[in-house]
Amino acid sequence: MAKKRANKRASGWLQDPAGMRSRILAAATREFARHGFGGARIDRIADLAGANKRMVYYHIGDKEALYLAVLEAAYAQIRQAERELNLEALGPKEAILKLLTFTWEYYLRHPEFLSLLNEENQMGANFLRKSKRIREMRSPFVSLLSHILKRGAASGELREGIDPIELYISIAGLCYFYQSNSATLSIVFGRDLLSRRAKARRLAHMTVFLLAALRPA
Repeated sequence: MAKKRANKRASGWLQDPAGMRSRILAAATREFARHGFGGARIDRIADLAGANKRMVYYHIGDKEALYLAVLEAAYAQIRQAERELNLEALGPKEAILKLLTFTWEYYLRHPEFLSLLNEENQMGANFLRKSKRIREMRSPFVSLLSHILKRGAASGELREGIDPIELYISIAGLCYFYQSNSATLSIVFGRDLLSRRAKARRLAHMTVFLLAALRPA
Protein backbone atom coordinates (compact mmCIF):
# COMPACT_ATOMS: atom_id res chain seq x y z
CA MET A 1 0.00 0.00 0.00
CA ALA A 2 2.80 2.43 0.92
CA LYS A 3 4.56 1.59 -2.33
CA LYS A 4 1.38 2.34 -4.32
CA ARG A 5 0.99 5.71 -2.59
CA ALA A 6 4.62 6.55 -3.33
CA ASN A 7 4.18 5.60 -6.99
CA LYS A 8 1.01 7.68 -7.22
CA ARG A 9 2.79 10.70 -5.74
CA ALA A 10 5.75 10.29 -8.09
CA SER A 11 3.36 10.05 -11.04
CA GLY A 12 1.57 13.26 -10.00
CA TRP A 13 4.90 15.01 -9.59
CA LEU A 14 5.93 14.14 -13.14
CA GLN A 15 2.57 14.67 -14.85
CA ASP A 16 1.53 17.93 -13.18
CA PRO A 17 4.53 19.84 -11.77
CA ALA A 18 2.62 23.16 -11.63
CA GLY A 19 -0.23 21.50 -9.76
CA MET A 20 2.18 19.87 -7.35
CA ARG A 21 3.87 23.19 -6.61
CA SER A 22 0.47 24.78 -6.03
CA ARG A 23 -0.55 22.03 -3.62
CA ILE A 24 2.73 22.32 -1.74
CA LEU A 25 2.27 26.09 -1.36
CA ALA A 26 -1.32 25.66 -0.17
CA ALA A 27 -0.27 23.05 2.38
CA ALA A 28 2.68 25.17 3.51
CA THR A 29 0.45 28.23 3.91
CA ARG A 30 -1.83 26.26 6.20
CA GLU A 31 1.11 24.85 8.17
CA PHE A 32 2.99 28.14 8.65
CA ALA A 33 -0.22 30.03 9.51
CA ARG A 34 -1.10 27.45 12.14
CA HIS A 35 2.31 26.68 13.66
CA GLY A 36 4.55 29.61 12.70
CA PHE A 37 7.96 29.25 11.10
CA GLY A 38 9.54 27.55 14.11
CA GLY A 39 6.75 25.04 14.65
CA ALA A 40 6.08 24.16 11.01
CA ARG A 41 7.28 20.76 9.77
CA ILE A 42 8.18 19.78 6.22
CA ASP A 43 6.85 16.26 6.83
CA ARG A 44 3.37 17.60 7.61
CA ILE A 45 3.47 19.92 4.62
CA ALA A 46 4.40 17.04 2.32
CA ASP A 47 1.60 14.87 3.71
CA LEU A 48 -0.97 17.64 3.32
CA ALA A 49 0.14 18.21 -0.28
CA GLY A 50 0.08 14.50 -1.16
CA ALA A 51 3.81 14.68 -1.76
CA ASN A 52 7.04 13.75 0.00
CA LYS A 53 9.95 15.79 1.31
CA ARG A 54 11.99 15.20 -1.82
CA MET A 55 9.24 16.75 -3.95
CA VAL A 56 9.02 19.76 -1.63
CA TYR A 57 12.76 20.38 -1.89
CA TYR A 58 12.74 19.85 -5.65
CA HIS A 59 9.84 22.20 -6.42
CA ILE A 60 10.59 24.99 -3.95
CA GLY A 61 13.54 24.34 -1.66
CA ASP A 62 14.27 24.05 2.03
CA LYS A 63 12.10 25.34 4.88
CA GLU A 64 13.31 28.93 4.58
CA ALA A 65 12.75 29.01 0.82
CA LEU A 66 9.31 27.50 1.30
CA TYR A 67 8.33 30.04 3.94
CA LEU A 68 9.43 32.94 1.73
CA ALA A 69 7.53 31.45 -1.22
CA VAL A 70 4.41 31.30 0.96
CA LEU A 71 4.79 34.95 1.96
CA GLU A 72 5.31 36.04 -1.65
CA ALA A 73 2.31 34.02 -2.81
CA ALA A 74 0.13 35.52 -0.05
CA TYR A 75 1.06 39.07 -1.06
CA ALA A 76 0.70 38.27 -4.76
CA GLN A 77 -2.81 36.98 -4.10
CA ILE A 78 -4.04 40.10 -2.35
CA ARG A 79 -2.34 42.41 -4.89
CA GLN A 80 -4.05 40.51 -7.73
CA ALA A 81 -7.40 40.75 -5.98
CA GLU A 82 -6.88 44.50 -5.51
CA ARG A 83 -6.12 44.93 -9.21
CA GLU A 84 -9.34 43.13 -10.08
CA LEU A 85 -11.33 45.78 -8.20
CA ASN A 86 -10.79 48.04 -11.23
CA LEU A 87 -10.54 51.06 -8.95
CA GLU A 88 -9.30 53.33 -11.73
CA ALA A 89 -12.73 53.13 -13.39
CA LEU A 90 -14.51 54.49 -10.30
CA GLY A 91 -14.90 57.94 -8.85
CA PRO A 92 -12.18 58.79 -6.29
CA LYS A 93 -14.35 58.54 -3.16
CA GLU A 94 -16.11 55.42 -4.43
CA ALA A 95 -12.75 53.81 -5.21
CA ILE A 96 -11.36 54.44 -1.72
CA LEU A 97 -14.50 53.10 -0.04
CA LYS A 98 -14.45 50.04 -2.28
CA LEU A 99 -10.85 49.42 -1.24
CA LEU A 100 -11.87 49.69 2.42
CA THR A 101 -14.71 47.18 2.01
CA PHE A 102 -12.50 44.84 0.01
CA THR A 103 -9.73 44.93 2.63
CA TRP A 104 -12.17 44.26 5.45
CA GLU A 105 -13.77 41.33 3.67
CA TYR A 106 -10.48 39.92 2.39
CA TYR A 107 -9.08 39.73 5.91
CA LEU A 108 -12.26 38.01 7.09
CA ARG A 109 -12.02 35.42 4.31
CA HIS A 110 -8.29 34.88 4.71
CA PRO A 111 -7.37 34.64 8.41
CA GLU A 112 -4.24 32.75 7.34
CA PHE A 113 -2.97 35.98 5.76
CA LEU A 114 -3.22 37.77 9.11
CA SER A 115 -1.46 34.87 10.83
CA LEU A 116 1.40 35.03 8.35
CA LEU A 117 1.69 38.80 8.84
CA ASN A 118 1.82 38.35 12.60
CA GLU A 119 4.51 35.69 12.31
CA GLU A 120 6.71 37.69 9.95
CA ASN A 121 6.40 40.84 12.03
CA GLN A 122 7.46 38.93 15.13
CA MET A 123 10.58 37.90 13.22
CA GLY A 124 11.30 41.48 12.19
CA ALA A 125 10.45 40.85 8.51
CA ASN A 126 13.72 38.94 8.21
CA PHE A 127 12.44 36.85 5.32
CA LEU A 128 10.35 39.46 3.55
CA ARG A 129 13.25 41.89 3.30
CA LYS A 130 15.05 39.35 1.11
CA SER A 131 12.28 39.34 -1.48
CA LYS A 132 12.55 41.33 -4.70
CA ARG A 133 9.04 40.29 -5.71
CA ILE A 134 7.46 42.15 -2.79
CA ARG A 135 9.00 45.45 -3.87
CA GLU A 136 7.85 44.89 -7.44
CA MET A 137 4.27 44.24 -6.31
CA ARG A 138 4.16 47.40 -4.21
CA SER A 139 4.96 50.06 -6.81
CA PRO A 140 2.04 49.65 -9.27
CA PHE A 141 -0.58 49.69 -6.53
CA VAL A 142 0.86 52.75 -4.78
CA SER A 143 0.97 54.53 -8.14
CA LEU A 144 -2.69 53.67 -8.79
CA LEU A 145 -3.76 54.90 -5.36
CA SER A 146 -1.76 58.09 -5.81
CA HIS A 147 -3.53 58.76 -9.11
CA ILE A 148 -6.96 58.24 -7.54
CA LEU A 149 -6.13 60.67 -4.72
CA LYS A 150 -4.88 63.29 -7.18
CA ARG A 151 -8.09 62.99 -9.21
CA GLY A 152 -10.12 63.41 -6.05
CA ALA A 153 -8.16 66.48 -4.95
CA ALA A 154 -8.44 68.06 -8.42
CA SER A 155 -12.22 67.59 -8.50
CA GLY A 156 -12.64 68.82 -4.93
CA GLU A 157 -14.09 65.47 -3.86
CA LEU A 158 -11.14 64.65 -1.57
CA ARG A 159 -8.88 66.86 0.47
CA GLU A 160 -5.42 67.61 -0.87
CA GLY A 161 -2.15 66.18 0.41
CA ILE A 162 -3.23 62.64 1.30
CA ASP A 163 -0.24 60.31 1.14
CA PRO A 164 -1.19 57.06 -0.65
CA ILE A 165 1.01 54.86 1.52
CA GLU A 166 -0.27 56.42 4.76
CA LEU A 167 -3.84 55.98 3.53
CA TYR A 168 -3.31 52.33 2.67
CA ILE A 169 -1.68 51.64 6.05
CA SER A 170 -4.59 53.36 7.78
CA ILE A 171 -7.16 51.26 5.90
CA ALA A 172 -5.22 48.06 6.60
CA GLY A 173 -4.81 49.03 10.25
CA LEU A 174 -8.51 49.75 10.75
CA CYS A 175 -9.37 46.30 9.40
CA TYR A 176 -6.42 44.34 10.76
CA PHE A 177 -6.35 45.36 14.40
CA TYR A 178 -10.04 44.69 14.95
CA GLN A 179 -9.82 41.20 13.48
CA SER A 180 -6.45 40.13 14.85
CA ASN A 181 -7.47 41.19 18.38
CA SER A 182 -11.14 40.22 18.22
CA ALA A 183 -10.80 37.42 20.78
CA THR A 184 -9.35 39.60 23.55
CA LEU A 185 -11.42 42.67 22.68
CA SER A 186 -14.61 40.58 22.78
CA ILE A 187 -13.79 39.58 26.36
CA VAL A 188 -12.73 43.07 27.45
CA PHE A 189 -15.88 44.76 26.09
CA GLY A 190 -18.30 41.89 26.60
CA ARG A 191 -19.35 41.84 22.98
CA ASP A 192 -18.94 39.22 20.25
CA LEU A 193 -16.98 41.31 17.77
CA LEU A 194 -17.19 38.66 15.05
CA SER A 195 -20.97 38.28 15.09
CA ARG A 196 -22.68 39.25 11.85
CA ARG A 197 -24.18 42.34 13.46
CA ALA A 198 -20.88 43.44 14.99
CA LYS A 199 -19.02 43.05 11.70
CA ALA A 200 -21.61 45.10 9.84
CA ARG A 201 -21.45 47.78 12.55
CA ARG A 202 -17.68 47.86 12.31
CA LEU A 203 -17.67 48.33 8.54
CA ALA A 204 -20.24 51.12 8.84
CA HIS A 205 -18.10 52.83 11.49
CA MET A 206 -14.95 52.57 9.39
CA THR A 207 -16.76 53.98 6.38
CA VAL A 208 -17.93 57.07 8.30
CA PHE A 209 -14.49 57.42 9.87
CA LEU A 210 -12.71 57.27 6.53
CA LEU A 211 -15.13 59.63 4.82
CA ALA A 212 -14.46 62.23 7.54
CA ALA A 213 -10.71 61.87 7.00
CA LEU A 214 -11.04 62.27 3.23
CA ARG A 215 -13.42 65.22 3.28
CA PRO A 216 -11.98 68.56 2.09
CA ALA A 217 -11.55 71.13 4.85
